[in-house]
Amino acid sequence: MIFRANPTLAKGVALALACTAAGAAEPAPGADTNALERIVVTATRIDAANTGGSVTFLDQDMLAQHDYADVNRVLRQVPGVNIVEEEGFGIRPSIGIRGSGTDRNSKIAVMEDGVPIAPAPYSAPSAYYFPRMPRMAAVEVSKGPAAIKYGPQTVAGALGMYSTPIPDDPAGGVGGRLDLLGGDFGTYRVHGLAGGYFGPGEQERIGVSLETLQERSTGFKDLDSGGDTGYRIQDYVGKVALRSPEGAERPQWLEFKLQYSDENSDETYVGLALDDFRADPYRRYRGSQVDEMNVEHWTAQATHRIDFSDRLDLTTIAYYTDTARAWYKLNDVRNAADTGYASLTDVLADPSAFPTEYAAIVGAPGTSSAPGALRVRNNAREYYAAGVQSVLGYSFAAAGASHQLEASVRYHRDEEDRFQHDDRYQMIDGRMLRTSTGAPGSQDNRVGEAQAWALYVRDTIAFDRLTLAPGVRYESIELKRTTYGTADPGRDGPATIARDTVDVLLPGLGITYGLNADLKLVAGVHRGFVNPSPGSDADAEESWNYEAGLRFARGDVALEAIAFLVDYDNLVGTCTASTGGNCIIGDQFDGGEARVHGLELVAAWDAGDALGSPWSLPLSAVYTWTDAEFRTAFESDFEEWGDVEAGDDMPLVPEHQLTLNAGLEAERWRTYLTMNHVDETRSTAGSGAIPRDERIDRRTLLDLSAEYDLSDTASLFGSVSNLTDETYNVAFRPAGARPGAPRSWLAGVKIRF
Repeated sequence: MIFRANPTLAKGVALALACTAAGAAEPAPGADTNALERIVVTATRIDAANTGGSVTFLDQDMLAQHDYADVNRVLRQVPGVNIVEEEGFGIRPSIGIRGSGTDRNSKIAVMEDGVPIAPAPYSAPSAYYFPRMPRMAAVEVSKGPAAIKYGPQTVAGALGMYSTPIPDDPAGGVGGRLDLLGGDFGTYRVHGLAGGYFGPGEQERIGVSLETLQERSTGFKDLDSGGDTGYRIQDYVGKVALRSPEGAERPQWLEFKLQYSDENSDETYVGLALDDFRADPYRRYRGSQVDEMNVEHWTAQATHRIDFSDRLDLTTIAYYTDTARAWYKLNDVRNAADTGYASLTDVLADPSAFPTEYAAIVGAPGTSSAPGALRVRNNAREYYAAGVQSVLGYSFAAAGASHQLEASVRYHRDEEDRFQHDDRYQMIDGRMLRTSTGAPGSQDNRVGEAQAWALYVRDTIAFDRLTLAPGVRYESIELKRTTYGTADPGRDGPATIARDTVDVLLPGLGITYGLNADLKLVAGVHRGFVNPSPGSDADAEESWNYEAGLRFARGDVALEAIAFLVDYDNLVGTCTASTGGNCIIGDQFDGGEARVHGLELVAAWDAGDALGSPWSLPLSAVYTWTDAEFRTAFESDFEEWGDVEAGDDMPLVPEHQLTLNAGLEAERWRTYLTMNHVDETRSTAGSGAIPRDERIDRRTLLDLSAEYDLSDTASLFGSVSNLTDETYNVAFRPAGARPGAPRSWLAGVKIRF
């Protein structure tokens, strides 16, 4: 549930700990309280503390503490989440849960306002659009039995985001916000929203809002040839809503939402050779000087709810998303023997073995490469996703228990269209000169499609102290991949078509038992599933997932401890350019049996009263211990795995993660300090000591923020990220070592009206 009146972290976490798999979290402040409750996992009107599952809910007050634009930093407050950073801004996050793969969030369900927001969540979930955090009012991460409410990715969990609602001032009129923030590295952020509900309470009320987010940074990396290494993003959202009159016999709510964003970023897959990274981690080679990403994204959705009675309601959501992206970036380098191309990953992993190729990437002044030595790929792709989902809710009593029944059906279609080509460049005295242009579609010319029917039923059965939440999800998925000739830009010639059908039944059960008013036992089990890609020879990813633990909440003290086990029947890896690309893009690999187990702890306490302080002193800790290993030996061309022995550690899963939070809140000012520690981890599967060239650095980062209220409507805000300016390596993928963001500050004014 959202904690509206009390912004303190301890009380907030105490309520967040009460959110469970079928639990009830109200929409963000200002939204209709029951608008999305049948679509999102924590929004059913059930006593959340009495149901099984693991859900973390971060509300608007918590998100405002540091006002991060980077989702990776936001998710440090959630136990069990694994993150691989890439460019330091969080524009293209790679998020996993409980040891799942992290590549572009492909193993988790990602949603905005209940809509699957990956550009093609069934046919190509590993994609390059992610909503921006500044326009989100709340974030929810659900694990355990909660995961089967969504799909098709149910092994790990789901990440749900709530966009800023239409302002709803009981007094009527227009409300909104205006944030004007700027910082170093040429950073600025302008976030504005205005709107409201109009019409007297006894009549239908119309709500309207317009919102824009404008962001820019010149980047913290230094390109050897000069130029920006940052991004420019513009985001627009319009909403129109209609509510039935107060006291209506059958209350209804209807909202239309249209969102558009445009991104241009000077980003690359080219990292650094390890020795170069140690010398200057923020350097960028001249071979990446033409690299650029452009993304356009549209979302249109309509959401309707009707309450037929106090016990029966129906929610329907229809959606359409469209994403067009082109990442023009260095792909590989012609080898010295002029017989083929060397991958960037191989060259930067061992420059001494590829001196000619390395010199072409570095592009030092006074040197030149062979004509066409640098191959730059225009990764042009278009996506769409469309669907409609209805959820029927019915509450009743039977056999001495109360029941909250949900039945849902969703029809979904999506598509990925690849139409890519390669251009070739020569490096001449530090500048790249294009020597040949590829024909459109000559590198990759294919379409992946998916259509799916998903059915979901759950009954939350509450006895005196015991609550059972059995549920089942059924997915019927049709996959198709059409591959056209690379010399067929008009797609008029013969094509190769691969089809596959997947039908799967996914049961789950959540259990809670109240030992007393403050302490509850929690347990859950569910079947996990991730569908294969169109045209894949790999099997689906499947697992059995278990969790058990306890929740304690009394006053300003809260504690949650959850032990979990993810037992894979078959782990699947997917070759993408972002995983290194030393394989055929799109190929999938069976990893066989694997096991991930661990412990998640969250503790919170507001120490103000205990210390007799006139101020609020919220303290909290979020800790995750994870052990992830393969249980099958195999040989693989998948770069993150390679040749695996049974017992090898899975890559990119740190054993220990810890976040500590401390705040100080007075009537007109507040300040927060967050410490995040991530253990070292390996970039490829293995066991024993981690080799230097495969070790991702451990790091301990401090973030500080403060806000001072000038008046009831205006405040000054400032923050510093990476306060100690720690230098650390976050990844060796896609190619070479990559740095985390250095110390940076942001400051400005926030206005609410």
